[in-house]
Amino acid sequence: MTEPSSSPPEQDDYGMSLPALVVLRISIVFIELFTRLFDILVLLRRPRLLPPYLGLWLREVRVSPYRLKRSFETTRVLQASGQIFKELMYGEMPVHTGVWLFWKAGLGRGSRLVDLGAGRGRTLLAARWLGAEAQGVELMQHHVDLARKSVEKAGAQLLVGDATRADLQDATHVFTNWTALTPQTRARLVERFRTCRPGTRILTVTRPVEAPGFTVLSKHRLLFTWGLEHVWIQEVRDNVVGDTTK
Repeated sequence: MTEPSSSPPEQDDYGMSLPALVVLRISIVFIELFTRLFDILVLLRRPRLLPPYLGLWLREVRVSPYRLKRSFETTRVLQASGQIFKELMYGEMPVHTGVWLFWKAGLGRGSRLVDLGAGRGRTLLAARWLGAEAQGVELMQHHVDLARKSVEKAGAQLLVGDATRADLQDATHVFTNWTALTPQTRARLVERFRTCRPGTRILTVTRPVEAPGFTVLSKHRLLFTWGLEHVWIQEVRDNVVGDTTK
């Protein structure tokens, strides 16, 4: 038990009361069962993607992505990227949600999706379901190490890297779940979005890109592993392309 005299949580700590944690955990279990069932039903239409999906699921059961510890390596990576611990809060977009969202955004054969903060690559399978090229950029090495083989079997790429420095020159679509990111990190991502070619579709979770030069095409409320969330589809206009040499 924590002593009453202990210091208050640091800025980058996140915590919940025990009752709230119990309710959250129960709801997550139900959502997990629902999303896994619908993912498998969708993937039965693309049988070649089912083994990679099951491989990712098995690794998640063995090593949960939701239990991240404060290690020396985690601290080093966060300091190098200018982020804080709570920004690593994990959540995924189910394949069935991704297939619908990406279809709505015009993703398909001849398209290229880049997922910034890809975690263990579940979202990439949705892009491959539609026949698009798919690449994920993930800050944490251990996520990539656990998922890379399964992702590659699906015909996608999962790379270690800082999303705010990712190469987006060839992307036709960029997806990022920036629900837990700080305003500072989101601002750096927006600057990276400015390096995209005009016409690139930007898909963001929870909030839109609130900056000049990004046109809102549509807004949707979709199911994620933590519940329902808003997603915006926006398009890069001609006058926002920034300096790509940075």
